[in-house]
Amino acid sequence: MTERIVLAYSGGLDTSVAIGWIGEATGAEVIAVAVDVGQGGESLETIRQRALGCGAVEAYVADASDEFANEYCVPTLKANALYQGHYPLVSAISRPVIVKHLVKAAREFGATTVAHGCTGKGNDQVRFEVGIQTLGPDLKCIAPVRDLALTRDKAIAFAEDKGLPIETTKKNPYSIDQNVWGRAVETGYLEDIWNAPTKDIYDYTAAPEFPPAPDEVTISFEAGVPVAIDGVKVTPLQAIKELNRRAGAQGVGRIDVVEDRLVGIKSREIYEAPGAMALITAHKHLEDITIEREQARFKATVGQRWAELVYDGQWFSPLKRSLDAFIEDTQRYVTGDIRMVLHGGQAIVNGRRSGTSLYDFDLATYDTGDTFDQSMARGFIELWGMSAKVASGRDIRVAGK
Repeated sequence: MTERIVLAYSGGLDTSVAIGWIGEATGAEVIAVAVDVGQGGESLETIRQRALGCGAVEAYVADASDEFANEYCVPTLKANALYQGHYPLVSAISRPVIVKHLVKAAREFGATTVAHGCTGKGNDQVRFEVGIQTLGPDLKCIAPVRDLALTRDKAIAFAEDKGLPIETTKKNPYSIDQNVWGRAVETGYLEDIWNAPTKDIYDYTAAPEFPPAPDEVTISFEAGVPVAIDGVKVTPLQAIKELNRRAGAQGVGRIDVVEDRLVGIKSREIYEAPGAMALITAHKHLEDITIEREQARFKATVGQRWAELVYDGQWFSPLKRSLDAFIEDTQRYVTGDIRMVLHGGQAIVNGRRSGTSLYDFDLATYDTGDTFDQSMARGFIELWGMSAKVASGRDIRVAGK
C-alpha cells in the first residue's frame, strides 16, 4: 500500500506546490486538508478543487469556524491574552484547531505522516509539530519548505513547469495569515523596522485618520462570553464578525510590533484585529467591576503566562490546562453590559453595568449617603505602613553606627 501524507493546505503557492513536491520526494500520495477558521477569501470548494488539480489524491475540507470561535477565541478573550502586551494571538490560536483536524484526517485516510508549509525560522513549525506529537504521537511530521528545501523561487519554477492551476503571487512581497480573530502580515518591505506600513498592508481595517461618525455599541457578556450586541443575541462567531465590521470601519485594532519569536529572533509584525481588540477591551472593563481585587491582580499574571504558553505552541500542555481552570473560575461573575464608542482607531468604554458588580455606589460616593466609615482609615494606614516604618528605623539606626 502506498504511503499517504496529510498536508495542511491553505491554497497558496507553497502548499499547492508542496503536493507534487512531496510526491516526487517521497513517493507518497498526498491528502490536502483545508480548515475554515473564518479566514474569508476564496471559497473552500475552490481551494479543494485547486488541491485536486495540483495532484492531491483526496482533498478534505473542514468547517471549523464556530469551533474556532467557541473553543479557541473565547478562551483567549477570557484570558485577555495579549502576547508582550500587544498581540492577540491571531495565528497562534488557529494552529491547534488545524492540528486537531489534520490528525483526524490522518486517522480517516490512513496516513502515517502530517506535513505543513512552515519555514525553519518561524513559530508555526513548533505549534504544528508539538500539537501533532501530542494528539497523534505515532504520526511523523515533515515540512517541505524546511525539510525538502522548497524555496519560493523553486516553488514558482515548479508551478510553471507543471502548469499548476494556481497564481504564483510572485508580485506579493508579504506573508499573510488570517482568520476571524485577526490578520497577520510580515516580510518584504516591513522587514526594515524603520519603514512605516503602506496602505496596501491593511484589509480588515479602514484608515483611522478619516473615520466615519462615532459608532456606539453595547456588548453583553455572560460568564465572560459575548452573548449580545446592542441587545441582539449573537454567537461568539457572530460577535467577532460584527465587531470586525464595525470596529474595522473605524480603524480599531491596528498593531505594529517587533515581537520575540519562540526561535530566538525578533520579528516585525503587522496585525489587524478589530473585533478581537474591541472585545478584549470590553471584557477587561467588565472584569474591573466584577472580579475581586487580589483575584484580578493574579489573573493578570496568569493571563500573561497563558499568552506566552499559547504563543510558544503549548496549547495542549498540562500547565495551559491548569491555567484554563483558574481563568474559567474567575469568569463566574463576569456578566453584564459594556458600552463603548468606536471612533478614529480607538475603542473607548464609557459605560458599564452588571447585576454581579462589586462597585458599591454608596461606598464610592463623596456625596450625602456615603456609607464608608472614614474613621477606619487612620488605623488601617498605621498598620499598612508598619513594616516599612520598622525597616526605615533599622536603616537609620545602622547608618548612625
